[in-house]
Amino acid sequence: MELIGRMLDGSLPYDVQAVLRPSAGPAVGQGEKIERLLEVPIFEGCSRRQLRAVARIAGVFSAPAGAVLTRTGDIGREFFLILDGTARAEVSPRKRVRLGPGDFFGEMSLLDGQPRSATVVAETPLRLLVINSRNFHYVLAEVPELTRALLATLSRRVRQAEKSLNA
Repeated sequence: MELIGRMLDGSLPYDVQAVLRPSAGPAVGQGEKIERLLEVPIFEGCSRRQLRAVARIAGVFSAPAGAVLTRTGDIGREFFLILDGTARAEVSPRKRVRLGPGDFFGEMSLLDGQPRSATVVAETPLRLLVINSRNFHYVLAEVPELTRALLATLSRRVRQAEKSLNA
């Protein structure tokens, strides 16, 4: 527990790549990756071709219980989609959210490169679909219509959020 506490308070650095291991669980094919990506709102406006491009760069990894996957304030370089297991997102000292299969995190940092807005810790062993920013930006350059689809989706979400606030 002291180790996790020191990681969370920043006195001991961590490297997410050190805690992620290629998954030894059931194989996840391209079709299943695409189906899982369809669950992510930022990809909802994407075509099957665009999703195939994203699925190609998505790796399947495992993380042990207790692993710190993101830390508030750190620069984000990965997007995570939980396939199996549970994690805890610590948004503030009083706000904690449990994440499970189908939940995702890291999308904002993947898109804008800004610091993480939450610390996420694996509560149980996790199996994750992971996309790193370098590969993601490469796909955006290779498939420019993906950028347009993502922008349209994000714009639609901002409009919906504004409408909710004004209602």
